[in-house]
Amino acid sequence: MNNIAKWLLSAGVLASATMACQPNQEKKEASVAKEVATAFQVKADRFADLQILRYQVPGFDQLDAKDKEFLYYMSQAALSGRDIIWDQNYKYNLTVRRTIEAIVDTYKGDRSAKDFADFMVYAKRVWFSNGIHHHYSNNKILPKFSSDFLATLIEGADKAKLPLAEGQSVKDFVKFISPIITDASVAPKKVSLDPDKDLLKASANNLYENVSQAEAEAYYESIKDKSTHHPVMYGLNSKVIKENGKVIEKVYKVGGMYSDAIEKIVYWLEKAKGVSQDAQQQKTLGLLIDYYKTGDLKKFDEYCIEWVKDTNTNYDAINGFIEVYGDAMGYKGAFESVVQMKDLEASARLESVAKEAQWFEDHSPIMDEHKKKNVKGVSYKVVTVVIEGGDATPSTPIGINLPNSNWIRAEHGSKSVSLGNIKDAYNAASGGSTLKEFCFTDEEVARAKKHGVLSGKLHTALHEVIGHASGKLNKGIGTPKETLKSYASAIEEGRADLVGLYFIMDQKLVDMGIMPSLDVAKAQYEGYIRNGMMLQLRRLEPGEIIEEAHMRNRALVARWCYEKGQKENVIEKVVKDGKTFFVIRDYEKLRGLFGDLLRELQRIKSEGDYDEARRLMETYGVKVDPELHKEVVSRYAQFDSAPYSGFIQPEYTPVVGDNGEIKDVKVSYPTDFAKQMMKYGKDYSFLPNVN
Repeated sequence: MNNIAKWLLSAGVLASATMACQPNQEKKEASVAKEVATAFQVKADRFADLQILRYQVPGFDQLDAKDKEFLYYMSQAALSGRDIIWDQNYKYNLTVRRTIEAIVDTYKGDRSAKDFADFMVYAKRVWFSNGIHHHYSNNKILPKFSSDFLATLIEGADKAKLPLAEGQSVKDFVKFISPIITDASVAPKKVSLDPDKDLLKASANNLYENVSQAEAEAYYESIKDKSTHHPVMYGLNSKVIKENGKVIEKVYKVGGMYSDAIEKIVYWLEKAKGVSQDAQQQKTLGLLIDYYKTGDLKKFDEYCIEWVKDTNTNYDAINGFIEVYGDAMGYKGAFESVVQMKDLEASARLESVAKEAQWFEDHSPIMDEHKKKNVKGVSYKVVTVVIEGGDATPSTPIGINLPNSNWIRAEHGSKSVSLGNIKDAYNAASGGSTLKEFCFTDEEVARAKKHGVLSGKLHTALHEVIGHASGKLNKGIGTPKETLKSYASAIEEGRADLVGLYFIMDQKLVDMGIMPSLDVAKAQYEGYIRNGMMLQLRRLEPGEIIEEAHMRNRALVARWCYEKGQKENVIEKVVKDGKTFFVIRDYEKLRGLFGDLLRELQRIKSEGDYDEARRLMETYGVKVDPELHKEVVSRYAQFDSAPYSGFIQPEYTPVVGDNGEIKDVKVSYPTDFAKQMMKYGKDYSFLPNVN
């Protein structure tokens, strides 16, 4: 929808004036994947359960030199924190990575042997997951080669390149590293969400050491300021350890834990601040720098508040210890960064959603006492990703809503972004090849092909802009990570998904000119149920339960609605020619079920009802029907498509003048994933082998 049409609609002119331009827009949305695939080779590599993709940065070449310089510095800040996420994921990840790099770089043996090919697949899997645990399932990645061959590889590499401890022989190193890589019983799971186990002792990440779950909970309780309505995000930027019988925090900061990498991040942030052409952005970056230097979480809150205000520039970045999915207790933030440019045209089409945030809150099916009376400062934009770092790569989100602090969101608002060029690359790579296999009717296939791209983008926008910004906690109730514990992330993602699902079927979106008809909503409903009930199971190994938060929430939503709607046949399970399908028979009643579950998940969050969160998630979101799983995997095997995708990052090369000034920055698009990982290992390796 163009700006004139937006003005006509807001002025009360007939919606038909807006809709006259909508079919062309939807046609443009639907053709994006085809255009990207034609002009640019998106797919780069395929191995194990992964495919490596590439994305473009349209518009970068047309920027002026100062803007390019700013983005270059921010890209270097993003990449400089790479070691941190590796170390957060597991204490010996950097040792493993540097062992892999030494072998790839210097191994003198037969590189044409099958065992070496298996080693390269293992290497790429570890690179992809930022460590030895699968990026989605959290299970340990086991190589297909033997411990004996691992010894051959290490002994055939240049000793000077191996990450040996002081005085350690190659033989002793092999003995040390072999079980870390090849033994399934060593560090079997990065993050365990099993409520019947000690979450910290069952998790292999490097966020806690020698500390039980009970000890960590007691420690957090002891440091909280219960008198303030503006609590900091306790524990966000630290490792909690027990030394000499006392539980303490090792804070991530300059002069603290991860100092060598953080100093590099600060160096590049200061360079970026120096060339920023906006006073608010300079203030925001200054606070981020102060936070990194001090580790002070109050300073981080100040930064978040100013970052929310920083909406005038076309260039922005997420940089810091952000998402807490990697901590079973939900406290520790993983290092990540997403450097971005605003897509002005795409943002203009959907910013109206953010402007109507209060309307969506007022018309939400949640209980009145859980609604916000004054939704603050929700901004939304579609962005072109310039580069990603840390936990955001190679596997990346498609939408982000920050900050995560509940009180900052309530009082100051939030920013929501949709990663436009990332979604376009995903769409170009998918090709919709599974539709005929998993859709029950030709009509469903046609609807997915016609509206699938647009429906996905709208649902992401509603999820991020309205979903995460909606609802409030009851007075005196702790944060979800305190009350809902290991279920907090999945409940929150389910709640945000349900907001999007409920409102995408609302006529208001048609009247606003955002979508042409409710057929867009039908396509989203069909795709969501198809994925939640069946397709996402392809990502699991036989015998596994669902553990990743987003997969849990989709299973919960789809299965709960299927069960609750059985009496009225809202979703029908149909078996035809031995194949299972889940067919929506009543879209309006399904919308009602989405609303019912949304109301309940908001109640659970608002009241801190752990027992019901656990019952719902364990009943609907965790267990897997082994026969259905087997069927889905078998039916999916015919497609040349991997369950998981991630990206090679663009690379930026400054053009330096005679006086050392940056005159220009050139962007290039590498095609070799392994080469980029090796380059990163050489250029952005700042931390010790063990931290």
